[in-house]
Amino acid sequence: MTKRVLLGEIGRPHGVRGLVRLHAFTADPKAIGAYGPLTDADGTKRYAVTAMPGGLGRIEGIADRDAAARLTGTKLYIERDRLPPPADPDEFLLCDLEGLHAVAEDGSELGTVKAVEEYGAGPFLVIQGGAGERLVPFTKAAVPVVDVAGGRVVVVPPAEVVVEPRDEEDAA
Repeated sequence: MTKRVLLGEIGRPHGVRGLVRLHAFTADPKAIGAYGPLTDADGTKRYAVTAMPGGLGRIEGIADRDAAARLTGTKLYIERDRLPPPADPDEFLLCDLEGLHAVAEDGSELGTVKAVEEYGAGPFLVIQGGAGERLVPFTKAAVPVVDVAGGRVVVVPPAEVVVEPRDEEDAA
């Protein structure tokens, strides 16, 4: 299965002629259309996107507000192999981490990076291993080594956070 990379998202309609707010996650937001047709999450629908000034976009075949409104929230993807290779050897995309072996500092196996998820406070690695599923913040402290070419990440899991229940009297 080919990995897909999230490049943008179609926002709400703008005006009555089918324009949309376009949220591009590319280094240059105006270049999102240069990657060629993008697909939806399933890879079944294709969209030719043209970025316009002011964060607007035109979707080929969309000519009115109602059609644009039906696309609101559509995430736009591209196959990983259609993107140029990273310019720097230490550069990578978050999707490149999926499938890498996760090892502790001492070399013991923790599992495999199943996914990279974003909840608004920064990305987390989802590591599937013998102890089940573990979420690890993707920070330099928790993941000091990323070796995509070597197929591994070194993980220093943070201490578990335990919140003790408070007594009703202490809360007053």
